[in-house]
Amino acid sequence: MARTSGLRERKKARTRQHIADTAARLFAVHGYDDVSVLDVARAADVSDQTVYNYFPAKHDLVLDRAEEIRDLYARTVTERPDGTSPAEALRAVARRDVDRHRHSDPDEARGLYPALCASSPVIRRLALEDRDRQTDAVAAAIAETSPGVHPAVGRVHAAALVAVFQMIFDRLGRSVLDGTAPHVVADELAPDVEAALDDLDEHFHRMRRARRTVRHEEPS
Repeated sequence: MARTSGLRERKKARTRQHIADTAARLFAVHGYDDVSVLDVARAADVSDQTVYNYFPAKHDLVLDRAEEIRDLYARTVTERPDGTSPAEALRAVARRDVDRHRHSDPDEARGLYPALCASSPVIRRLALEDRDRQTDAVAAAIAETSPGVHPAVGRVHAAALVAVFQMIFDRLGRSVLDGTAPHVVADELAPDVEAALDDLDEHFHRMRRARRTVRHEEPS
């Protein structure tokens, strides 16, 4: 029974990936706004209902990993070692995003999230809405792990961290549409990401030091 269940799950995963890959290829050629769910279904050789079974709305073909990414950011902050700032914890995630693009295929990249955010107003709007949810998730992780940080300050810091990732995807998306070679934009973007995270790392530690000083100076 377990073997049958495992085979079924693997088949479903392959079907889901096939649909997503097919959609990305169509978006790369025609753009998100000019491709329908029916177009994706026909190209993937499945029914439109099958597409909806895996992706309830058309935009889910692009944003289906949104919850996974929010969880990644929040978990990375929550599970960071003592003494490590949220910015330092997220640095490896940001570097992976840049390095992944460095080795990407320019034609395939036109159908992926960064380029679609830059080319489709619909995806851009939905992505910005999800950035707010990412900020909420990171702010909650900061509040959980750094209770001495004022909630409003923590949320502002979370928004700045999320803005670093917004910068990454905005720059990558525009570079794909402009035809900039992936390694060129990665080389240009990497030091900017490091500088932004260095500043946020320093700010967080300075904020924590100031908070400890205030506590020590409070009258007993």
